[in-house]
Amino acid sequence: MSKNFALTGTERFFEVSEIIVSKTDLKGRVTYCNKQFIDICGYSEKEMLGQPHSIIRHPDMPRCVFELMWETLQNDEEIFAYVVNRCKNGDHYWVNAHITPSKDQSGTIVGYHSSRRVPDRAIVDTVIIPLYRQLLAEENAHANRKEGQKASRAMLDGILKSKGITYHQFAATL
Repeated sequence: MSKNFALTGTERFFEVSEIIVSKTDLKGRVTYCNKQFIDICGYSEKEMLGQPHSIIRHPDMPRCVFELMWETLQNDEEIFAYVVNRCKNGDHYWVNAHITPSKDQSGTIVGYHSSRRVPDRAIVDTVIIPLYRQLLAEENAHANRKEGQKASRAMLDGILKSKGITYHQFAATL
């Protein structure tokens, strides 16, 4: 499935009472998506199932945050993160995501479960957007994507270290 990378600059919103839910396999391919997810992203269930969750990746989302997410999940830990996603038509929406590993009866990780809620707008505007712009500027300052991601991750780790907190403590204090 080809991705439409045109951005409209239009933000979509959802109700505080709604929870956007999706599940993926170990490779990040969508295995389940609820009605709220389908409604806000603009893809049908048929279009989403089997596709990489990154189909909704917004270019303003720093790659180093996804790297941190994957590291955390693969270490069998949950993570909370503010994420901006891209809709099928190029609109975008912000979420406060809670992502956890899904396990089978023997305790083996078989996929991931994400529940997304309406984020605190003041935090998005005053903390997250400025931080993500800073991380993206660092990523984009390098010709090589991997080097840019590595540099922005070092920047994020440095910011957290300077505050004397882990990412989990940072997310919990927002």
